Amino acid sequence: MSRLGNLGARLYRGEVGYDFVGKRKIWYAISILITITAIAGLAVRGLNMGIEFSGGAVFNTPSSKVSVSQAQEVAEKASGGHTAVVQELGRGGLRIQISELGTKEAVPVQENLAKELGVKTDKIDTQLVGPSWGEEIAGKAWQGLAIFMVLVVIYLAIAFEWRMALAALIALVHDLTITVGVYALVGFEVTPGTVIGLLTILGYSLYDTVVVFDGLKEGSKDITKQTRFTYPEVANRSLNSTLVRSINTTVVALLPVGAMLFIGGGLLGAGMLNDISLALFVGLAAGAYSSIFIATPLVSDFKSR
Repeated sequence: MSRLGNLGARLYRGEVGYDFVGKRKIWYAISILITITAIAGLAVRGLNMGIEFSGGAVFNTPSSKVSVSQAQEVAEKASGGHTAVVQELGRGGLRIQISELGTKEAVPVQENLAKELGVKTDKIDTQLVGPSWGEEIAGKAWQGLAIFMVLVVIYLAIAFEWRMALAALIALVHDLTITVGVYALVGFEVTPGTVIGLLTILGYSLYDTVVVFDGLKEGSKDITKQTRFTYPEVANRSLNSTLVRSINTTVVALLPVGAMLFIGGGLLGAGMLNDISLALFVGLAAGAYSSIFIATPLVSDFKSR
């Protein structure tokens, strides 16, 4: 048996373990500090909303010798000072996004880009997104998130109990806040892919939490009929018994997401992968942390009171 497998077996039997519940105040303090940093980043820098939410124009150009910086300069000058986001596509093409750009402003931008690239105007694919459509998408995103949270609380309250449902909800809000805060600090663009990534990582976080809660529910079934263990001790044993499984699940999930983020989005320049991969990477790490260090200790605190 491997060392990790042997450690997992010993953790499951209770022969070794770490006092997660006993040292919960340390992890609460770390979480509060990270959350405050995320909220501060969100308040100071704000989110870089994509044109799907703010409205604007997207120009897809054919292959050319014009650099990203040159295309950005031309687009911003032609649009009257609007900020342009330029991404390099495969085969030398460019994707230029300009928020809050109307139909009248989009025409001269398209013509100037065609002149600078040395191609015909109709070779540049232009797509316009109205602000009302963006507001509708944003509203549906918040609606979907709210429905998800409500369903989670109802399910956990039925399957387990309301204290576990409350602890899981706090852990999910914790993960969501950290992920959104990192997005604000890094400055990545928020797109529908970001929303999909957020909903996905909430599912992963909930999965880890439910695994731990299931073991805790089984371990504390007849706790009032014995005097050997307190509830915090049972919670700590349940957490240690699923620790290796949670770590393995998280690492296996982080590896392909990390490849998308650092190799696909970083080295290969596939910028559109960043939208979903950053949310997944940060959210998965935060979800694993909250499942281990936040959710179960919170349940223990609620039950002890």
